[in-house]
Amino acid sequence: MKRILLAVMAILLALSCAYAQSAKNRIVLLISEQNIEGPQQAWWASEIDLSTTENTIAQRLIEQRYEIVQPQALNKVIKQDKAFREVNMSEDKSLELGKLADVDYVVAGKAIASAGGNVPQSSMRSCFANITAKLIRVKDGKVIAYLDSAGSSAHMDVITGGREALANAAADMSAKLIDKLGKDFEGGN
Repeated sequence: MKRILLAVMAILLALSCAYAQSAKNRIVLLISEQNIEGPQQAWWASEIDLSTTENTIAQRLIEQRYEIVQPQALNKVIKQDKAFREVNMSEDKSLELGKLADVDYVVAGKAIASAGGNVPQSSMRSCFANITAKLIRVKDGKVIAYLDSAGSSAHMDVITGGREALANAAADMSAKLIDKLGKDFEGGN
């Protein structure tokens, strides 16, 4: 009976250790977005929700079991310090917000979509998006990676085409982030 009890306890201990190792980190996304000559916007600087870029990246990270800190969890902190309400927040302020939010990583960056020419023999317009971002480990302030990605789309409406291009670039950025986060986590940092 003692052996069975010890075996069950050993299995439970192993499962809890495995679960703890598979638990992913908390991340806050701070990526401002500008779609086709519109204003540059960011959830922390206005009342808008997450952007197309952040929504796409957040969904992919959540699928990989990362925890994304939602804007409403930071509203009180942001409202108390006006320096957090800048669209182009500095790296230092991004890191400070990450510490106040008790996250492991901050993804700070910028996403811009632009319209190109008409698609030959079509009424559609080419749209392009570029995203640049830094992956910052909060506990030591180290920039883990500088990343960039691009996406494109063709659509009759340039705003919709820009949104599609941003989503395509964000999907590419997500894969790069997941790779860098995995390598940093495996490195024991």
